[in-house]
Amino acid sequence: MLADNIFLKIINKQIPAKIAYEDDACLAFHDVNQQAPVHVLIIPKQIIRTHDEVGTGDKELMGHLHLVAVRLAKELGLGDGYRLVINCKEDGGQSVPHLHMHLLGGRPLAWPPG
Repeated sequence: MLADNIFLKIINKQIPAKIAYEDDACLAFHDVNQQAPVHVLIIPKQIIRTHDEVGTGDKELMGHLHLVAVRLAKELGLGDGYRLVINCKEDGGQSVPHLHMHLLGGRPLAWPPG
C-alpha cells in the first residue's frame, strides 16, 4: 500500500505539486481539492502512516511541522486566523496512509467542521 502512496510520489517528484515549502524533514504543497482559499498540506518525509503511530522519538519532527505551519500561515497572509487539522484513520477522515497536516485559511472557518 505504501508503494502507491501519493504523498511519497510527490516527495519523490514523481507527481507534480505546487510546493509551498520544502526542507530535509518535510514538504508542504497546495491541496488540489482545496476546502478553503488557502489549503496547504504539510507532510513529513519520514513515513508515519497515521497520527496514532507518532511516538516519543517523533517529538522534534512534530514540533518542526508546527513551526512550518506557523511560517506558512504568515507567508500566505493568514494573519486573521487559520486552522490546522490532522485526520487520524478512516473514521477520522484520513484518506492517505501518510501523516499530514492541513493548513486552512483565507476565510472564516465554521465550527463544528463537518
